Amino acid sequence: MTATKPAISVRPANEASWEDLQTVFGTRGPASRCQCQRYKLRPREFFAGFPAEERAGRLREQTDCGHPESDTTSGLVAYLDGEPAGWCAVEPRTAYAGLVRNNRVPWADRAEDKTDDSVWAVTCLFTRAGFRKHGVSRALARAAVDFARERGARALEGYPMTTKNAISEELHVGTEGVFAAAGFTEVSRPTLRRAVMRIDF
Repeated sequence: MTATKPAISVRPANEASWEDLQTVFGTRGPASRCQCQRYKLRPREFFAGFPAEERAGRLREQTDCGHPESDTTSGLVAYLDGEPAGWCAVEPRTAYAGLVRNNRVPWADRAEDKTDDSVWAVTCLFTRAGFRKHGVSRALARAAVDFARERGARALEGYPMTTKNAISEELHVGTEGVFAAAGFTEVSRPTLRRAVMRIDF
């Protein structure tokens, strides 16, 4: 008798419930504290300067969870056998103010227009504890490609870790293998530990 492969489905975050997304992030650990706001910091904001509850409130507005009729959302939620299992932040690159302000990732040695909102970015690929090693991140990366393309992106980028020695808190940006499996190719190495990977449509 062979075991059946777990079924993974991915939907835009506005088609998922807020409770499902918070189940993915959990109540402890970096994801629950960050609420995917690190790259969303506004000018002169610093990460420790506002509480996790405010970060969650911002994410709720950005995702528009629970409103399937909405035509805007900031990411994707994955389900493994019907259980909320993963999250992918994917939007126009210009939506990530902290990324735009960064001096190295993804800009080093590239002639890119930071105001070009036709280039989208994946800034977070997170799988819930207990649901890892089942292909959730790979499913999310593939879904992000379709999601961005269908919404008019001309390209999609990711900024994965390049080292196998990354600590778990760093892996929210994804790994090279996950992006490569979704059709991305490396375009630069702004640091020893980070790559820029991209797929053009």
